[in-house]
Amino acid sequence: MKKYLNFVALLTLFVGTACGTDQAAEEVAPSLLTAEAEIGDLLIRAEATGTVEPVREVEVKSKASGEILQLLTDIGEIVRRGTLLAEIDPRDVRNRYNQTQADLAVAQAQLDIAQAQLERQQALLEADVITQSEFESATLSHANAEAALVRAQTNFELAELQLADVSIRAPLDGTIIQKNVEEGTVIQSAASNVSGGTALFVMANLDDMQVRTLVDETDMGDLEPGLVATVTVEAYPDRTFMGVVDKIEPQAVVVQNVTMFPVIVSIDNRAGLLKPGMNAEVEVQIDEARSVIVVPNNAIVQPSDVGPASMALGLDIEDMDLSQFMARGRGSFTGGRAAGGSGVPSNNAGSERENGRSGNPRAQFDQMRAQVASGEITQDSLRKVIQSMRAQSGRDQGNFGRSEELTDEGAPPRESRPAVVFVLSADSIPEPRLVQMGLGDWDNTEIIDGLEEGETLVIVGAAQLQAQQDAFTQQMRRRSPFGGGRPLSSFR
Repeated sequence: MKKYLNFVALLTLFVGTACGTDQAAEEVAPSLLTAEAEIGDLLIRAEATGTVEPVREVEVKSKASGEILQLLTDIGEIVRRGTLLAEIDPRDVRNRYNQTQADLAVAQAQLDIAQAQLERQQALLEADVITQSEFESATLSHANAEAALVRAQTNFELAELQLADVSIRAPLDGTIIQKNVEEGTVIQSAASNVSGGTALFVMANLDDMQVRTLVDETDMGDLEPGLVATVTVEAYPDRTFMGVVDKIEPQAVVVQNVTMFPVIVSIDNRAGLLKPGMNAEVEVQIDEARSVIVVPNNAIVQPSDVGPASMALGLDIEDMDLSQFMARGRGSFTGGRAAGGSGVPSNNAGSERENGRSGNPRAQFDQMRAQVASGEITQDSLRKVIQSMRAQSGRDQGNFGRSEELTDEGAPPRESRPAVVFVLSADSIPEPRLVQMGLGDWDNTEIIDGLEEGETLVIVGAAQLQAQQDAFTQQMRRRSPFGGGRPLSSFR
């Protein structure tokens, strides 16, 4: 019985040990997630939201005061320039017109009489019947009659204009988008009222619309008038409207402690689908790469992180030469839209690039904006970081950080940056390889050099990489010449 119990105990110990070994093996050799290098297109866009509004909007006011007798149009009607929109009670202005017309006739008659008297006085003066003084008095009466006629003529013309003002006409071709009065309303003249008078209608030309939106300061270096934009609205979720960046206003606005710039995107709306006040989403295309090799961002590792990434994939860094990778990684940044990889922010934010064309560390900007919103850092601090990034990337007055040297086609060459990918070998072993990155968006990155279409890449999870960074750092310190171990360049 004792021997049987010992046998069971040994068997249990053996099974437990075997299970533990298998579990440990699974932890040492984790399952690998892979992705293939494919040919695709990359479109780099700046995104924003805004409101649809007419390019030209006009308030229709009356130059005459009084009661509205007729309204001849309504909201939504399309009218032409000069179309009669409303009529105001004309009695007061018509009476004034009739009075000035009569005054004009009297002034004309008085001038005719004064002219005849002056001619008679001239003849009498030549015959020495009257004195020079008497002739001059006739001349003065004639001059006063002429002045009275001018005043009467001016008053008549003014009354004539006022009589025409009681008929409100459309100042332009467009659509009535707002009506503020009804028949019987007594309105105030825009000319005589200090508040500007009563606005009867608001009309606009809806053939030409625009979207007024706010763009983040970090994207402003890539924007310029003339860039193509796509606009979508909630009313037509499956339809895209084409637009063009028309204007970038110079004065920034601060929204929730984030600096934004107003950007106007013009849209051709001759189809009449867009209405004022619609909420719109705007995407401005700032760069593109067609038919290039693209890989997922989580398949890319910064050269400085090649050691922790190798450990995360279960590789033995004792048998690897990491110096060629890490030497290229000095001064590089971590994370971002085009960088992919771990997404772990670098400690030196000033060395990071902010250019969305070739790798915008958006995650770090979002984190810093959150810190601004919470009051941890100031807006001025964020602005200084952005300026430092621009200076670091060599960006100069809107050339987007590209080299001034031209290609054979006459266009600036695309800027590239080093990165590391782990290519799955024929033996299903991940092997680090140095590549050159180009454009990138939130999901994928262009590979300019170092990779072929169809090659299989191993994905390094951000959590895996983060977990190995501290361990790798400690291991490097133990092998440092100052710590009694081997230098980094000795790892093969």
